[in-house]
Amino acid sequence: MATQKDVKNRIGSVKNIQKITRAMEMVAAARLRRAEQRIEATRPYARAIRRMTRRTVEAVEHIPNLPLLEEHDEVKKVGILLVTGDRGLAGSFNSQIIRAGNRRARELRGDGKEVVWFASGRRGVSSLTFRGQEVAVGYTGYTDRPAYSDARRLADDIAQQYIDGEVDQVEIIFNHYISPLTQEVRHDTMLPLADMAKLVAEAEDEEGEEGAHEEPESEHHALWIYEPDPDEILKRLVPDFIEISIFRALLESTASEHGARMTAMRNAQENASEMIEDLTLEMNRQRQAEITQEIMEVVAGAEGLS
Repeated sequence: MATQKDVKNRIGSVKNIQKITRAMEMVAAARLRRAEQRIEATRPYARAIRRMTRRTVEAVEHIPNLPLLEEHDEVKKVGILLVTGDRGLAGSFNSQIIRAGNRRARELRGDGKEVVWFASGRRGVSSLTFRGQEVAVGYTGYTDRPAYSDARRLADDIAQQYIDGEVDQVEIIFNHYISPLTQEVRHDTMLPLADMAKLVAEAEDEEGEEGAHEEPESEHHALWIYEPDPDEILKRLVPDFIEISIFRALLESTASEHGARMTAMRNAQENASEMIEDLTLEMNRQRQAEITQEIMEVVAGAEGLS
């Protein structure tokens, strides 16, 4: 049985851990606020890209022959992009993405398709490597504050894999930020962009932009003059559309990670408080038992002298 001193030392250790988790919660809360601000700041740009893409798609007589817009004859290889974090201590944030990716991979392999792994974040790369999976495209070291250049690098490499025929389809799995307490795993098809108009409309519906930011009817049907022609503009917009889609997923994942870490650290503090209460009760019992033992020894000694 542990002595009173041992229990007291354990209480001290738990209190130290509680201080650390409190500090980590405060840091995560500050970073979460900045991540939410970055999401808000990105929405106007993303909205403008989608609006411009929709207008251009409506203006072209036929969708140009672009590799990123063309479906492959047969889907044999499917690329799965896992968007995770570089660090742990965030509850189930990373593990639920990895589980969703493995579940999707089993479904694809059951249909006779080959899976090619892409990963963003050290946790995703290390988990796939540990399981013996080869990561075709993997980037780490930026998940706390992703930049647009990170999304561009990721988009360029994945798009090149699709253009070169290394994959016939690309899917992305990431945590969609709802609140600090709630993150939802999203699974979207990123390539090919076969139906641009439908894809843009779905993206706008997701953020509820059609009501609050819908253009006036007269402006929407106004005559637009394109220079260069709409086909050439669409060729330039497609890579931007992919980049902003990945950048949005990175920002959503970052906010989700900070929210999950903040919640996990708060839960750790509550568990530490409960443990301190239990250990304090155990220490008091130990003290009472030691006092009772000493009294019994005194009484026994007095009886022996009489």
